Amino acid sequence: MTPAWPPLSVHTPLAVLVSGGLDSAILLGEALRAYPAVHPLYVHTGAAWEAVERDFLGRFLDAVRTPALRPLVTLDLPTEDLYGRHWSLSGDGVPGADTPDEAVYLPGRNVILLAKALIWCHLNGVPEVATAPLGSNPFPDATNEFYDGFAAVVSQAVAGRVRVLRPYAALGLHKADVLRRGRGMPLEHTFSCIRPVGGRHCGRCNKCAERQQGFAAAGMADPTRYAG
Repeated sequence: MTPAWPPLSVHTPLAVLVSGGLDSAILLGEALRAYPAVHPLYVHTGAAWEAVERDFLGRFLDAVRTPALRPLVTLDLPTEDLYGRHWSLSGDGVPGADTPDEAVYLPGRNVILLAKALIWCHLNGVPEVATAPLGSNPFPDATNEFYDGFAAVVSQAVAGRVRVLRPYAALGLHKADVLRRGRGMPLEHTFSCIRPVGGRHCGRCNKCAERQQGFAAAGMADPTRYAG
């Protein structure tokens, strides 16, 4: 039986990997309703859109602040030496609205996001970190085998035990399903774009298209201000 999310009764703290995007923001908002302490973790990798993303994330955190919300933790793990002139770092040749999901694949991204996050949880007494892949995620580092195996390896390395929760994938949710769960949250303060223009969503990249399609499929008004 697939467990409900969020749990009805929780007595331990939770870390949530947040990017400022719709899925992780809604995950954080839901966690705040159930957990006594929620630690948002942001991994700085040097992506071209991160400055704008962080601004949006700060506004979202301010808008959902409750006594359970702990200060944002930023973990630095630059990727320039891995990705070189990749579009995610250079901003050149960003996948457009008509490209498939595979066009935005970043090799090993979940390894990068989880490596320091799991160790941070171990060092700070947080037994679980939640992340927000969807049931439709096609990438090899978003499988149950990857998440459970990677968490086990890191836990072994630090003689600890930290679990990775991915409730939306476990429930088989798609973007529209998650958006409906986020009704009433300040989703105008979330950020999904990989080619921001003037501090706004460009409206023309792969991720902006996914965002627009998600709101439409959910039957919800899109509160986003697009540059074009």
